Amino acid sequence: MATNTTNTTTIRAQERVLATNKVLRNTYLLLAMTLLFSAVTAGVSAALNLPHPGVVLTLVGYFGLLFLTTKFRNSAAGLLFVFMLTGFMGYTLGPIINVYLGLPNGTDIVMMAMGGTAAIFLGLSLYALTSRKNFSYMGSFLMVGILVAFLAGVAAIFFSMPALSLAVSAMFVLLMSGLILYQTSEIIHGGETNYIMATVTLYVALFNLFTSLLHLLGFASDD
Repeated sequence: MATNTTNTTTIRAQERVLATNKVLRNTYLLLAMTLLFSAVTAGVSAALNLPHPGVVLTLVGYFGLLFLTTKFRNSAAGLLFVFMLTGFMGYTLGPIINVYLGLPNGTDIVMMAMGGTAAIFLGLSLYALTSRKNFSYMGSFLMVGILVAFLAGVAAIFFSMPALSLAVSAMFVLLMSGLILYQTSEIIHGGETNYIMATVTLYVALFNLFTSLLHLLGFASDD
């Protein structure tokens, strides 16, 4: 009886490991595809010099597509909405990149922001994967922090407060770094079993990390 119980426990543990590896593999594959698609839409938006849709339309589009992605996360439609969401965010990124590229050292700023985003993501992901530490305790803190930073960011835009806007960008760099650690840990330890939602979380973290670094680097360059 004891042997059967041990065998059953071992089999279940192996199944959990396989399931976790599958979620992790699917997440990184889908993330790579959505980042590529987002880069294409951002490139087209920048090349055509399309106007930014504005804060209100951006928020409506983002939260609307995020709602649909969450609702259909367990079906094939969820994949469609993931690409619609990331494509839309790529489109909104194009005009922002054009603003920085128009600066004397704009190309350097954009490349540094891209390099910094990649370095932070790869470094934190590798740390979470190799250390196997559980960062689930960060969940509540990140939720509150992101909400506060988001509201502060909206206030900075509508009330034209550059100092607050810079502070928000710095907050988002820290919060998005924490979110990368948290989400990767959730996948490893079975807290997140849906690769579509894991992909969306990591994509949003990368998007906000990149735009925040752009803002901070632009300020540091006196532009």
